[in-house]
Amino acid sequence: MTRRISSKVRARVETGGSQATPVIDRFWFKSVYFKEPGGVLFELATDGPGFSVDEDPAHLGESLVLPPWLEVHRQSIEQALPNLTFTAPAHVEK
Repeated sequence: MTRRISSKVRARVETGGSQATPVIDRFWFKSVYFKEPGGVLFELATDGPGFSVDEDPAHLGESLVLPPWLEVHRQSIEQALPNLTFTAPAHVEK
């Protein structure tokens, strides 16, 4: 979903009677949020630019990568996360 399409989707959501957020830049993708009549929050997101914008695709998920605006909070975020241990490699080379 491109930014133009996400704006169109946002307009359709609002035409359907729900209030949608503005298009929100999440660094790795763009999102629009809205609640359906039962109160469930939905997120519609673009495919890109994608997680490889700041990380080698071969190593995705091997370390904590934060969007630029959260880097200043890295220490407190890392302290709040549990330690993870892996019994197998995250990626198997073929």
